[in-house]
Amino acid sequence: METMDVPLLAPVGHPDAVALTDGTTSLTYAELVRRSAALAAALADAGLRTGDRVATLGANSIAQVVLFHACARAGLVLAPLSWRAAPSELAAMLEDADPALLVADLQHQDLAARAAALLDRAPTPALMGPGGLEHEVPRVRPTGASGAETGDAVLLLYTSGSSGRPKGVLLGRSACRATTEALAARFPLTAEDVVLLVLPQFHVAAWNVQTLQALGVGARVVVVPDFDAGTVLALLQRERVTAMMGVPTTYQMLAEHPAFPSCDLSRLRLAVVGGAPVDHRLSEAWGHHGVRIWAGYGLTEAGPNVLCEPPSATAPTGWLEPYPGVSVRLDERGQLLVRSPGLFHGYWRDPTATARAFVDGWLATGDLADERDGRFRLRGRSSEKYITGGENVHPAEVERALRLLDAVAEAAVVGVPDERWGEAGLAFVVPAPGHDPRPEQLRRELREHLAGFKVPRDIVVVPSLPQTATGKIDKRSLRAQAEEQQ
Repeated sequence: METMDVPLLAPVGHPDAVALTDGTTSLTYAELVRRSAALAAALADAGLRTGDRVATLGANSIAQVVLFHACARAGLVLAPLSWRAAPSELAAMLEDADPALLVADLQHQDLAARAAALLDRAPTPALMGPGGLEHEVPRVRPTGASGAETGDAVLLLYTSGSSGRPKGVLLGRSACRATTEALAARFPLTAEDVVLLVLPQFHVAAWNVQTLQALGVGARVVVVPDFDAGTVLALLQRERVTAMMGVPTTYQMLAEHPAFPSCDLSRLRLAVVGGAPVDHRLSEAWGHHGVRIWAGYGLTEAGPNVLCEPPSATAPTGWLEPYPGVSVRLDERGQLLVRSPGLFHGYWRDPTATARAFVDGWLATGDLADERDGRFRLRGRSSEKYITGGENVHPAEVERALRLLDAVAEAAVVGVPDERWGEAGLAFVVPAPGHDPRPEQLRRELREHLAGFKVPRDIVVVPSLPQTATGKIDKRSLRAQAEEQQ
């Protein structure tokens, strides 16, 4: 197996600097290089070939960063999967990705086993970290992949598409590097910075927003395994964090914690938010600490960074400009189109979906926007997808799960505003004959089929669903009904 250059690691001049810490253990740049190089060699010796996927299931960890760099060295593709997903959802992603290895941490080994048990041909299991995979890599079966399928890909990330079924997004090392360089041109980091990694590592932003940029300049990354507002506030102070990225819910939960008013955030100079807009009350709460939250917009297929607030902005206005090196325009419907060197290779083994995602070489985002003087303001999505706590949810997927329940005959789901999560799901269900469904019981049953964040916040039982003249469910009417209930 050919050994690749390690992408976006700090120059040799930082070997003794701390690269990663989780609050209890730390890893220097020299140790990160040594561990990732040793693991890359062990992966090759175990039979993994260029283009093979290595799936992970685990909380944020230093070990997963080591594994990422090991895979990048060895020409492998890291496929971090969501531990929030139900076993059946994970099984579908595993069947699609066809990884040679499924690497789980101790906390998620049972979930990994339950998902693998649903497959006809399961990947070889392994334990994350020095006591597991880094101690001994088990022999693996061939996956039938070729380098041509993956190109220079280093990440395979699953995201909901127009069908409501997760699709694998392939990101290459060149795309990651371009995205990081664009981010650095707008929000530069230095070796003196301390970056908080709080977003889950199955999200593109956990890698391509600040983390890889920080490791490229010799900064220190503080890894948060499990989000707890009190713990994160303590880390912000103790580790003297200077930069972080989160979704609005991240900042909201921190601001609501009793320790927030007395928290010393004087070192935090760069707070970036994505996934959904931030309301003025949240901006003001952080502003009392002298922290400006900088809004951005992106999507996994774009690596993710597309738009950000201009450096001249003194307060949030909702008008964003493209990152350096990113081109943006609107089509005739007002849909945002993107072109940049940070775009994905395509959807994994889905050329049809890949072709549909592009219009004359431009990525069609599905989001609608207004333009003024080269700046853009998002005004909604052309699809029905909504975002809750930074997570994409497609109603079609939730509706399918609802219709699987014995008590439900028909179902329709819409996204509605939510004070904490930005948006949440509201489901309308028609009872099956002879059944009298109770909303809380339906929500409990849904958790057997869906990740928790996909379960609707509220379920309304109705005798029938409104229809359009063509016989389709009238979602516009349901949204109007939902607004009346807010």
